[in-house]
Parts: sequence; C-alpha cells; structure tokens
Amino acid sequence: MRFSEFVSVKLTLYLVLGIILGYYIQPKIEFIAVALIVLIVLLGFVHKLQKRASFPFFGPIAFLTTTLIGMLIIGFSSPKNQPNHYLKVSGFEKTLQLKITQALKPNTYSHRYFARVESIDGKGGSGTLMLYVTKDSLTKELLVDDEVLSRAVIHPVPPSLNPYQFDYKDYLRKQGVYGQIQISSHEFLKLKNPSPSLRGIAANFRLDVITKLQKQPFGKEQLGVIQALLLGQRNDISEETYDNYKNAGAVHILAVSGLHVGILLVLLQFLLQPLERLQRGKTLKLVIVVALLWTYAFVAGLSPSIVRAVTMFSFLAYALYLNRPTNTFNILALSMFFILLIKPLLLFQVGFQMSYAAVFAIVWMYPKLQQFWFPNWWLVRKGWQLLSVSIAAQLGVLPLSLFYFHQFPALFFVSNLIVVPFLGIILGFGILVLVLVHFDLLPPFLVTVYDGLIGGMNVVIAWVAQQEAFLFRDIPFDAVQMVLTCIMIIGLVHVLSSPNFKNLAVLLTALMIYCGYLFFEVWTSHNQEKVWLWHQTKNSVVLHQQGQRLNVLTRDSDKTKRLVRDYTIAQRIRSVHWDTLQNNYQARGEKILILDGTGVYTHIKMPRYVLLTQSPKIHLERFIDSVQPKMILADGSNYKRIVRKWQQTCKKRKLPFHYTGEKGAYPFIFED
Repeated sequence: MRFSEFVSVKLTLYLVLGIILGYYIQPKIEFIAVALIVLIVLLGFVHKLQKRASFPFFGPIAFLTTTLIGMLIIGFSSPKNQPNHYLKVSGFEKTLQLKITQALKPNTYSHRYFARVESIDGKGGSGTLMLYVTKDSLTKELLVDDEVLSRAVIHPVPPSLNPYQFDYKDYLRKQGVYGQIQISSHEFLKLKNPSPSLRGIAANFRLDVITKLQKQPFGKEQLGVIQALLLGQRNDISEETYDNYKNAGAVHILAVSGLHVGILLVLLQFLLQPLERLQRGKTLKLVIVVALLWTYAFVAGLSPSIVRAVTMFSFLAYALYLNRPTNTFNILALSMFFILLIKPLLLFQVGFQMSYAAVFAIVWMYPKLQQFWFPNWWLVRKGWQLLSVSIAAQLGVLPLSLFYFHQFPALFFVSNLIVVPFLGIILGFGILVLVLVHFDLLPPFLVTVYDGLIGGMNVVIAWVAQQEAFLFRDIPFDAVQMVLTCIMIIGLVHVLSSPNFKNLAVLLTALMIYCGYLFFEVWTSHNQEKVWLWHQTKNSVVLHQQGQRLNVLTRDSDKTKRLVRDYTIAQRIRSVHWDTLQNNYQARGEKILILDGTGVYTHIKMPRYVLLTQSPKIHLERFIDSVQPKMILADGSNYKRIVRKWQQTCKKRKLPFHYTGEKGAYPFIFED
C-alpha cells in the first residue's frame, strides 16, 4: 500500500494546501468560516448517505473541508484578523508592555528578542515583535518571561531592497513577527514579579545548566559544541567551527532537532526493552519513553525546534508501540496534522520542512534500500544499514537544501558514517554529564573524557570540511527545479524498488521536463541585458548584466561580494568582472551621468538618468536647469538629510526621483 493512499496523509496534504492558499491569497475569514460551517453540516448529511455505493461524495467533501480548515487557521494568525494587534497602531509612540518569549543570538550592536505585546497604553494588545536592545556597559541581557515597560514607536520590518537578497521581512512574517522596536538600556523599565510560563521556567533551567557547564574546564570550542549539541544553544560556537560542520554536511548535529530526539528514542527503546516482559510492560515503556523525551525537551529549553521534534517522535514512539509498519506513515502524518493545527506558520519554516522531509524519506526509502541489497556479512550489513539511513535522509532533504542553501556537501556520507554511529554514545554520555553537572556531581575525569570526545569529533568534521573538491557551492536552483527534483527522486526510488514501464516513464518524463526547463532558463539568461542600481549603505553599486556576464561597478568590492553572489546564483551568471564607478556610464546607447562627492562631472546634455552618490555639494535646481535630466536617482552612499532635500526639490520641479534606501534597487529602463 502506497503511503499516499492513507487517509491521514491525504488529510495532512489538504491541510497543507489550505494553509498555503490562505497565506498567499488571504481571503476574508468570515467567508471561510461560513463556507466551513456549511460544509460540516453537508458532511454530516452525506455521511448518512455514504452507505450507498452510488453516493461517493463523502471523501471529496471531507478533503475540501480540511482545506478550508487550513485556510481558517492561517487566517486567524493574520494581524488584520486580530483586533488588538500592534500593527494597527504602528508608527506612533506608545507605552508598551512586552513579555520576552525567546532570546535570539545577538548581533554586533544589539541584543535581540522575540517579545509578545501584553498591552498598549494600558489597554489590550497582541502580536509578537522583534525587540532590539542596544548594547552598552549598562545593558543586562533579558531572560525569557521577563516583562518590560517602554515608550517606543513600533516600525514595520523593512523589506529587502535588492533583488534576490535574503528577505528578512518575509522570514519574520512566516514566524508571525511583523514589527520591530529599537531601544537602549535606559529606555525601558524591567517589571518585578512577571508571570511565569512553562517555556520561561525551562529556558531559565537551561541557562542554569549552561552556567554550571561554563564553570567546568572544557575547551572553548568543545564547550560551544556541547551547548549546541545537547541544549540547542549555538551562541558560543565560533564561526570557523560552524562553517566546518556546514561544509561537511553535518550542521544538523549542532541543532537539537529530529536527529537528536530520534537517536534518544532509539536509546530509550533499547534500554527499556526489559520492561516488555512485565504485564502491560509495553504500555509502561511507551509512557516512560514519552515522558523522558519531554523531560529532555524541558532541559533543552522547550525551544520551538525541540518541541516540534519531540512532538513528532512522541507520535513515532506510539507507532513503534503498535508495531505495525504501515501505521508509521499514518501516525507521522497525524503528528504533522496536529502540529500545523496549533502552529500553521511552522509550515513555512525551513527546519520544519527538512525535519519531516528527512523522517518521511527514511521511513519510506530505508526498507526499499534494504530490499535492493542485503549483505550477508554482519559488519558490511550494519555499514549498509547506516549508509541507507543517511542516503534516505539526504535524498529527502536534497531539493530543500539546494533551494534554500544552494550547496551540496558530497562528503555528507563520510561525516555521517564516521560521526553518526558514535553520536548515540556522545548524546548518551552528554545527558549523563548534564545530569551530574546539574547536581554538582560531575567528576573531573568525566570532563576530560567528554572534552576529548567532542574535540575528536571537531577534528574529524574539520578534516572532512577541508576536502573542498567535494563541496559544490553556488548551485542555481529555483522552486520549479525543486518540485521536479522531488518527482525525479520519487520516480527513481520506484524504478529501483519496482522496475516497470509506468515507473520508468514517470522518471524519464520528469527528467525530460527538468532538462527542458533548465535549457530554457539558460537560454533566457543568455539573451537578456539588465542594468541595476542597488542599495547598499555607504556604498554605490551598479550592475550591468549582459547574458551570463556581469559587470559590477562599485566603490567597495569587498562589501558587495555577498550581494553579488546571491544575484549571480539566481541569474546563472558564469563570469563576474569588477570595476570602479566612473563619472558616467553607457549602456545600450544611453548614458548615465554619475555625480559623486567631488561635485565634478562631465557635462552631458539631457541625460536620461543622473545618479547622485556620496552626498555631492551642489545646488540641485541649478544643476537640473543646466543638465536637464529625465530622472534623478540617489543611492545608499548619501546622507539621508540631504536626500530629503533632493526629494523636495524634485517634487517641486515635478521630476521623477528614486531613493534606493526607501524604494529599493532601481532597474534602468532603456528604449530600444
């Protein structure tokens, strides 16, 4: 039986469809609610007639109802359907009472938090915003559950200003965060005796454990990995160590998520196996396993990723309790169904997508890979089983990984073969360390042993990461390719497990469509020419794309490389050429006059565009009368107060004006 035929899988897919439709279409919630009530009544009526074989409408109506449920729950998360949401008063200074719900990794200048709005000017408020607290000598980090009172202005999260740049606004929006405030240490009052929450208690417990760990003589790099590996706290990992794990295809080890909880589940199943000999021992074992999984989630701070993983594997533990392989798909789908019912926005988070993709792939592909080859030698068989799990997981997340990160570490199987077999020992040993350190009973020799284990793992990962010939970076990969790759992977598995004409035809058709799409994209990029003015603070950037060649004109090339990299990946650029910004530039027969801080320029009569950079000291009205441009542009290298004066002048002269700091990058338009 194929997993797509399970009712729970179908219901989950229709719920996902409803969430996606509701998120992007945003229909009126009243209409959805009325339609849903009508369908539920109709569903009850049709259920009575379902006994007749000639009335097969129950299934389609049930799936349509599930789709509408998805649209309804995502609708409730929208600010426009929350009467007291802070976005309705954003842009005005208000007295805000905020409760810290999550402490994020600080940046260079600020401590960052997710904060829930408790009240606005003493009245009801709702919604989660991003809180930035400027770092200074008086700043003390806030903790989860802390409540603060501040007089501040809520600003919408600004969108990305350049094409193909990471859109932080969209990223936060998919977590239910729409606004932000920036305050300093003297601009808020920390309230006494805040109301506690379970997550706050767990976060403070985790902080206490981390503080005790930091007092032990662990190496700095080892301590950072221990905190990430066991407690999900990655703030103290050095950038070099993190890059090593990422390039080796083992970055998932540093995030307490499905891998860790899955290994913990296997360990608990093995250690508690003797309980099955007791009367109702299997039920007792299930209860203890689930209780211990949630205890670990509590110790790890009840972060969203660990809560999601423990919820999923609690359902999976129940599937193992039933001991029916087909129930694994059902229960895994049900876990996803109930998680999305409570937190529909999780669907758009990369961690959620990759966790379920990996687990579904393992459950589905692993048995097929074992059927494909079953070695007789015990050692070879165990190695193949481990490699099968790794291959299944990597195939499951491959399309998502290429789409989001545009790289593929070909040596992932090496790091997984070397590290994952010992990860159970490392995790089990680590949990023992956490228990002992919490009760101040950790002996020095265990610190030395565990420090050596983590140090050895870091060395192995660093060695794998150094094999750069097997790390494929900057791979162009869009949403269409992701979908087609998923179809090809599914088709390939079907062909290998059940070779027949139908499965082969599906695989070859998907492959032909993929090749055709790729050819079309390359041909399109090869035959286009674009000129962009980009926004970058304290810098000027002009891009001229001619097919798959990109000319970059900028005053600071080092500062621009990350932005250019994102553009070259998306546009399939093969060669990049760097040059300095001159006083004028010509593209497709049109000249762009560039006026920098010197105020010196080559006189060109009636240029189509004039670009102002580095805050040139000019009398703009006289300049316009002299040059007679058709449009004025200003980039991020100018002072904002000067730009505002230019805007007023151009408005007075009825001359189009574009400031990249407000309107984003500008695509130059030339007449053919």
